[in-house]
Amino acid sequence: MNAVDLIDNRAWAAATPRLSVLIPFCRDDPTRLLGVIDRAGAPVELVILDDGSGDPALAERVATAVRGMSMPARFVRLTANEGRAAGRNRLAAQARGRHLLFLDSDMLPDSADFLGGWLDLIERENPAVAFGGFSVDQAPRTRENAVHRALSLRSDCVPAETRQLQPEKYVFTSNLLIRRDVFESEPFDVGFVGWGWEDVEWGMRVSRRHAIQHIDNPATHLGLAPAGAMAAKYEQSAANFARVVAAHGDIVRHYPSYRAARVLRRVPLRQLWRPWLKAAALVDAAPAGMRAFALRLYRAALYAEAV
Repeated sequence: MNAVDLIDNRAWAAATPRLSVLIPFCRDDPTRLLGVIDRAGAPVELVILDDGSGDPALAERVATAVRGMSMPARFVRLTANEGRAAGRNRLAAQARGRHLLFLDSDMLPDSADFLGGWLDLIERENPAVAFGGFSVDQAPRTRENAVHRALSLRSDCVPAETRQLQPEKYVFTSNLLIRRDVFESEPFDVGFVGWGWEDVEWGMRVSRRHAIQHIDNPATHLGLAPAGAMAAKYEQSAANFARVVAAHGDIVRHYPSYRAARVLRRVPLRQLWRPWLKAAALVDAAPAGMRAFALRLYRAALYAEAV
């Protein structure tokens, strides 16, 4: 059984927050984000989850940060990893706000009034679900993360007006607001294992019953990864993509990733040429745009097994 350790700061017990900020992490250090959230001085609570990092020194840094925060904060530490979906469900169960704001631990708000923007939206519209946007504005520019940057700028960093055209497609737990009653009726599917698609699948499922709103209140993804790490994540995500296709084929068939996978499925000898796409994406001397294109094709070739 997974052991759970709870650490509350002095402000936790008496708080009645309108908004709960929920941050999971596994081996990433979230303390920079915790400091930014605390300095905002907003009437919110924070719940942070160590999803089985197995790093006592990191856990102690987080515990120290939580104890020193002025806003109500709870630190939940697990001895074993539960995964992205189950971990976020656990965070929601610990929260007390009427709305839940999921933030990834490697995000950083792009505006000093980031939390104020979310609180204003809650006050005006009481949304069921809203996504604030994704950027790489504050992420360092390095040769190592250039491919991930190019991928993000093409597919993730789009304005609310564009996202609203396919609202369920742009539901990422990196900056996602959910009203409590909606989440209690539709938690994340713990059948998803590894990386990818559990949040988008949630968006597809919820979009059948609730409106999904998009606004421009973005946060930067600081944790841009090397191309090799992205390829490994895509390899993990293939089974999750198959799960999405089985459950929501009527929606996902309109996505470029699905259409590309259908085309590549008709190309013979995938097992022979697919590794060459990955190899092309890992050539450091090649332009980042070309490497990103090769990596997208590699992902589509992996997904071809599911369509």
